[in-house]
Amino acid sequence: MLRYLPFLLVLALWIYAFIDCLNTPESQVRGLPKVVWVIIILLFGEVLVGPVAWLAAGKVRGPRPDGSAPFAGRSGRRTQWVAPDDNPEFLKSLKDESAPAKDAADAKDAKGAESAEDSARLKDWEADLRRREEELRRKENGPEDTPPPAKG
Repeated sequence: MLRYLPFLLVLALWIYAFIDCLNTPESQVRGLPKVVWVIIILLFGEVLVGPVAWLAAGKVRGPRPDGSAPFAGRSGRRTQWVAPDDNPEFLKSLKDESAPAKDAADAKDAKGAESAEDSARLKDWEADLRRREEELRRKENGPEDTPPPAKG
């Protein structure tokens, strides 16, 4: 089992470099066009030249555009994590999301009267439908189902 470990490590590095290259925006690729880097990684992956070259020289490494550091020790400055309840942007987004919900609740109350009217109309339609179905059944079954008229 241990004899497969070097092969698996090379394969893992190869796959990582390939996916990293594909996911890197064109503006962050250094030296060569992105397509050329993909070809280098694929052709020279088994001997580790392609993946190591990509990781060493192919991509601009540094702080991310959102300001967070990829690794704490690498960028020299640390970003501080803020809990959601202390983050003013997050709290503002919650207020923005709750405003449409309040408007919908007000609209629902205004439609309460319409809802009672609609349910009464629905009950009338259902009764009418039952009556029509009963008439159709009588017509299909013919006179044998109907009792003879009483003499009298």
